[in-house]
Amino acid sequence: MNTILRKSILGIAGLAFTGGVFAGPVAAHAADTTHAAKPAAVSVQGDKLIPHGVQGEQSRIDLNDEQTANVKAIIAATKKAGMDERAAVVSIATALQESKLENLGHLGDRNDHDSQGLFQQRPSSGWGTVEQITDPEYSTLAFLKGLKQVDGWQDMPLTKAAQTVQVSAYPDHYAQWEQQAADLVAQHWNK
Repeated sequence: MNTILRKSILGIAGLAFTGGVFAGPVAAHAADTTHAAKPAAVSVQGDKLIPHGVQGEQSRIDLNDEQTANVKAIIAATKKAGMDERAAVVSIATALQESKLENLGHLGDRNDHDSQGLFQQRPSSGWGTVEQITDPEYSTLAFLKGLKQVDGWQDMPLTKAAQTVQVSAYPDHYAQWEQQAADLVAQHWNK
């Protein structure tokens, strides 16, 4: 086989492997829970919750009691931080992508480095201790602190705002959760 062709094939295989390693915990965790988006349950999203409209095909999962409690914790932390519903939408969409709203501990061989919690934050990257980043309020406040530092985040598409804070290997994947995140904020913000 010609050397250039062989190197190209090995390079593509390496990228595929690396993508699997980086997406491993979330991709493995999300395997059978995602399905095509249903029509929005709430029609009041407009400018406030989805100012740019959704980007791309939307995903949706059914939430259990733990995931719903984490949605409520994210909303409470957003209010505590003095931020609005749009910040909650960005936060919830990010947590949907990173953990499917489950407060993940260390996943052993399936772990992406030392990422843990709702936002898959890493102690080694300065997000806090394991105990802190697996506390829904703390991890949300840490995410929001990062979001506040992004100039013009309110005017960005959700996926760009989330990516600027998270620095994910898959920056466009946040967009698929915007509709469900907006529905959840509309449902739980005033409760």
